This record gives sequence, C-alpha cells and structure tokens, in this order.
Amino acid sequence: MKIVVSDFVEGAQTAEGVVVIIDVFRAFSVACYCLAQAPQQIIAVGAIEQALELKSARPETLLISEREGKKLPGFDFGNSPTELASEALQGKYIAHTTHAGTQGLVNAKKAKMVLTGALVNARATAEYIRSLRPEVVTLVRMGWKAEENTEEDDVCAQYLKSLLLGEPCVPEDIKSQLLASPCAARFLDPDQPWNPESDLHLCLDIDRFDFPVEALTRQDGTVELRRVT
Repeated sequence: MKIVVSDFVEGAQTAEGVVVIIDVFRAFSVACYCLAQAPQQIIAVGAIEQALELKSARPETLLISEREGKKLPGFDFGNSPTELASEALQGKYIAHTTHAGTQGLVNAKKAKMVLTGALVNARATAEYIRSLRPEVVTLVRMGWKAEENTEEDDVCAQYLKSLLLGEPCVPEDIKSQLLASPCAARFLDPDQPWNPESDLHLCLDIDRFDFPVEALTRQDGTVELRRVT
C-alpha cells in the first residue's frame, strides 16, 4: 500500500486511489456526530449558494455552515459538534458547507473512493481502508481555511498512516499533545464564543465512533455523506 500525504484544495484535486479528506476541527467531527443520530441525508457543498438552494428546494433542510469559524447569517447551526450533538437529527435533511473540509470533498474528482477524516472515527476509517487492500491511499490535510497547515490535521494524518501500516500508536498521547498545542487556543478563548471549549473535547474524543464516512458525489456536484456499514 502506497500512502501519499497532501494538502488543501490542490491536494484534493490531484488525490488518487482511496482518498481521505481530513478536517478534525471541525467539519468531519461534526459529520460523525450528525450521522450517529441517523439523519435522512447529509449533503456537503462547497458554495454557500448551493446550501441555500437545497433549503429552497426542501424547506425543512437544516443548514450547517462555517466561514472564518463562524456560523453564516440565515443558517441554522455553526460547524460545532456541541450544537449538533444535542439536536434531534433523526430523519432530518442536512446541508453542510465549511471553509476547508467540504471544499476538499467537492474537489476530489480523481479519487476512486472518498472518505472523511477525523480523530473521532480514525480507527474505523483505517480498518475499512485496510479491508479494501487499495494500492494507493491519499491523505489530504485541509488545515485552516484550506490555506495553512494545522497540527490537528497533521496529527490525524499521521495517526491514520500508523494505523494503516500497523504501527504502534497511543490515542491518549495524541489527545494530550493536541490539548497542550496552540491549535487548541481558539477553543479556550472567551472572546471566541463560536469556538466553545466543549467542541475541543468532542473533536478529540478519539475513536469514539465505529463507522467510517464515505463521500459520494452526486450529479449536481454536491456530495452525500453516508455511514459505511
């Protein structure tokens, strides 16, 4: 198995094989917390306008958004697992757009298969990939605004790589490292209420979920997120 690590939208555009788009803080942690509640459908989009079009076509659709870490006006929720974990989402339709993670999904056009990457389901994702026996796996770190590398996405990529290769790794050490990292600072800043501290702990609840998440491109260019069973 050849494992390639790349970054940002450009990395997603050239990614081949089984591709994992990584966004720990917070898009694909949010996706897991949503999917754990069995919504009817989650559609990830790149453009804000696409999310609003989905809402227009199906008014009961719940809108999740983030730009610069903040919820957009007119949307129902921010990109926050704290908000979504406490909502009754069973049977709901959801549209999700973010500054980094969902941009990677919609641009991974050369991939044989696309999965989302987060620490909350990393082991399940790696075990699923190993069962496929792919020749190439590409890990795409989306970082901050798909422009700057972030420690949490770098660490997640390394954790996935270690799991794929059968190398020893200790989730507790990863969590301790990231809790003490500058990447945690925005969740500990009282002047950033849109980044609650609880989000930090929910995103670092490593291997909480036992399912990988596949991203399936639809004819309109949007991407449906589904639990792999």
